[in-house]
Amino acid sequence: MQVKELIFATNNENKVKEIKSVVGENLVVISLKDAGIDQDIPEPHHTLEANATEKSTVIHELTQKNCFSEDTGLEVFALHGEPGVKSARYAGEGRDFQANIDKLLEKLTDQDNRSAQFRTVISLIWEGREYLFEGICKGRINEIQQGVEGFGYDPIFIPDGAEKTFAEMTLAEKNEFSHRKKATTQLIDFLNKNI
Repeated sequence: MQVKELIFATNNENKVKEIKSVVGENLVVISLKDAGIDQDIPEPHHTLEANATEKSTVIHELTQKNCFSEDTGLEVFALHGEPGVKSARYAGEGRDFQANIDKLLEKLTDQDNRSAQFRTVISLIWEGREYLFEGICKGRINEIQQGVEGFGYDPIFIPDGAEKTFAEMTLAEKNEFSHRKKATTQLIDFLNKNI
């Protein structure tokens, strides 16, 4: 079977690691860094879908190669979907996840409803056409930070059906629940049918 190369339009090595842990052997995922692209692509839009499309389109126009991108947001129901599309920059443009976590926990002080969901949208440009895939992981926001694994909001997010945060799980355990894994599985199913 022919091995296909697919550029993942991200500079986030943690996301690359997560995706690589679930792709099949007939697909090689390379990061922007691996592809020799040193570019931070803006995420100016108000939806995850539009931001994912922006990133994949920029890289496809630059390389003319098959590529995909994703945008992920943590949506907290008591905060009307915040931080959502602004998850990485919730506390400011510096992408300081400790500051983001602190801001979120402060906003949820005295809130009984701590239900939330992670939502990932993947935009794949394959043979010149775009395809979108979505993965959702429902859960709740913990009162305190626990664990050191993962990244972002992982220390305060407990997925439904689990008793510990994403940051207390191994990557294999996290993949049993992960929004990114769900979206990636759809991506891989599509590619397996089309490779």
